[in-house]
Amino acid sequence: SKLAALFRHPLYNIPIPEVTEKDKLFVVNPLEKFSLHSSGSDEWVSSSKAETLLPTGKTAYDTYPAWLKFHVGINRYELYPRRDPLMPTLLRDLATQRIVSSVQKSGGTQLKLIMTFPNYGQALFKPMKQTRDQETPIDFFYFSDFERHNAEIAAFHLDRILDFRRIPPVSGRLVNITKEIRDITTDKKLAKTFFISPAGNVCFYGECSYYCSTEHALCGKPDRLEGSMAALLPDKTLAKRRSWRSPWRRSYHKSKKAEWELNPNYCAQVRETPPYDRGHRLLDLIDMTVLDFLMGNMDRHHYETFEKFGNDTFLLHLDNGRGFGTHSRDELSILAPLRQCCSIKKSTYLRLQLLATQPYRLSDLLREALATDPLAPVLAEPHLRALDRRLGKVLAAVGRCLAR
Repeated sequence: SKLAALFRHPLYNIPIPEVTEKDKLFVVNPLEKFSLHSSGSDEWVSSSKAETLLPTGKTAYDTYPAWLKFHVGINRYELYPRRDPLMPTLLRDLATQRIVSSVQKSGGTQLKLIMTFPNYGQALFKPMKQTRDQETPIDFFYFSDFERHNAEIAAFHLDRILDFRRIPPVSGRLVNITKEIRDITTDKKLAKTFFISPAGNVCFYGECSYYCSTEHALCGKPDRLEGSMAALLPDKTLAKRRSWRSPWRRSYHKSKKAEWELNPNYCAQVRETPPYDRGHRLLDLIDMTVLDFLMGNMDRHHYETFEKFGNDTFLLHLDNGRGFGTHSRDELSILAPLRQCCSIKKSTYLRLQLLATQPYRLSDLLREALATDPLAPVLAEPHLRALDRRLGKVLAAVGRCLAR
C-alpha cells in the first residue's frame, strides 16, 4: 500500500523530542484501574484495590478504553503518535459503539450532537447536509456555507498524511435517527424538533443560529442518516484550552476587507506581535494554512492550544466542516500567511515535495486512507484531483519565495 510506504519513509520517521512528565497532558497514577460499575457510576476503583484486580502481567493502562488511552497519550508535541496502534480501535469504536445518549452541543452556528457510549467515551456528531457531488454555490459567502460531515472525515486523514497529527480522530457513521437520537435524547429542545416528512422520513432540525428550521431539516432515509463522529478532546475542566484569534482571520462581513487583505507588509506586523515573535508559532500557523488551502477551508477564524503547554506546543486544527466545498476553484487567499511571510518549516516543505511525486501522490494516499471509512467513498473524485493541483500551487508559492 502507498500509505504504508509513506509512513515508512524517513521523512515520516523524524523523532519527536523526548517526552518528559511535564510534556504530558496528564500524569497518570499507574495503579488506577478504569472500571465501569453496574451501579452506573463512573468513579474509579481506588488504587489499593487495583493491584488485586489486575490480571497478572497487565498494567492499569490495559484496562482503559481506547478513548481514555487517546487522552492519556496527548503530549506537548503531538495529539497522537505516528504509528498509533490504538487508532484502528478508536476509529472502530466511533463507528460501532452503542450510543446511549444524544444531546445538542451548545454554541456554534450549526447543529451538532454530543453522543455518549457505554464506556463513557463521547463523540461529536455532525450530520450530513450535502451530497458528495454538490459544490458550494459560487454566490455563497464562506460564513454561510454548510458544514459537511465528509469534510470532517477527510480532514482528519489529510492532516495525518501531512504528518501534522493535530486533528482528533474522526469516523463516518450511519446513525438511526429514531433509535439513536429521538428515542434516547434527554434534550427537550432537540426532542421538540422531530417530525415525519410528507415522504414518510424521520426529520429533525434542532436549535442553532444557522439552518435550524423546518426548511433546513435533516431527514433520514427513512430514518438512517450519515454523519461524522469525532473523538472529543479531554473535558476543558481537566485540560484547559486557549482559543487564539487567527491574525489572518477574514472580516466575516459582506463588503469589508480584513487588514491582511489590504496591507502587503502585514506579516512584518504579525512577526512583532506575541506569540508570533518567537518560537515556531508562526510556522505552525503556516502549516495550518497549507492544510486549509488544500481542502479549500476559508473558515479558520480561531485555533486552540492546550494551556498547560504554554506557547511551545502544536495548534489544534478543530472544526473542518467547511473544507472540501468546491473542487473547481482554488481560493488562493487562504495561502496569504505563506505568501506574505515567505516562511515554511523545512520538514513540511520536504514532505509536500514528496507528496507531489508519483509513488506518493497525495490524491492516491487520501483515497486509500478514506477507503476504509464506513461511509466510503467519502470524497467525490474531483475533490481528490483538486488536491494534487492545489499542492502544485503551494509548492509554486514556496518556489517564488525561494527565488526572491
